[in-house]
Amino acid sequence: MSAARELLARYLRQRHELGEDTLFLETLTRGEAIALASGRRPRLRAAAAGAAPAEETAAPPRSDTAPAASTPELERVRAEALACTRCRLHEGRRMVVFGEGSASAEVVVIGEAPGAEEDRTGRPFVGPAGKLLDRLLASAGFPRERVYICNVLKCRPPGNRDPQPDEIASCVPYLERQIELIAPRALLAVGSFAAQTLVGEAHSIGTLRGRVHRRHGIPVVATYHPAYLLRSPERLRTAWQDFQLLRQVVDGEA
Repeated sequence: MSAARELLARYLRQRHELGEDTLFLETLTRGEAIALASGRRPRLRAAAAGAAPAEETAAPPRSDTAPAASTPELERVRAEALACTRCRLHEGRRMVVFGEGSASAEVVVIGEAPGAEEDRTGRPFVGPAGKLLDRLLASAGFPRERVYICNVLKCRPPGNRDPQPDEIASCVPYLERQIELIAPRALLAVGSFAAQTLVGEAHSIGTLRGRVHRRHGIPVVATYHPAYLLRSPERLRTAWQDFQLLRQVVDGEA
């Protein structure tokens, strides 16, 4: 067995042990799977939907310097959010899910709102959806510890219902401060609600994805929510393309 096939077999065994053996197999080409298994970052030749991905591209060199976990300014905003009573959501929350990651991140990942597990742990994107998000980020060369992950809302809506306009108005200033203080090179909007909030367009995620938007001069890439991808694995390859577009934006190629 060739070295590449051995690496691919090892990758598939790991996915099987995690109970995820079908996620990437049905959506990646042979070259893409081998590149992921080899620790390389596959890249798209073009951002347009349907463009053929390149066989392999080496990931850019990474600094050995640990990313800054936070800053005094960001901690002040966090403290304010933890004590927030601006909207009705504070009445039923268990924990405020402010956000986590590198305060010097190139990418800020923004979802809709905390779910039950996030409300319990105080951490964004945990559980199966969070693991899938981590893998998609890694496929584009963005390990979780080097991005910043948060939500539009910092408190869980009851029963995971849609956020209400007054709740958004109360919470968005925290998000704006997070983006301002981190000053990322790009924003990744995860799911239709986050995308609509950041882009300011009431279109479906299928319409918003696949192109680069702007929010206050910062590029925005929209993609499907990982919870949706777990239910609709046929969309996984399309989402993978969005993460490669994000890579191109950060690299100044899109």
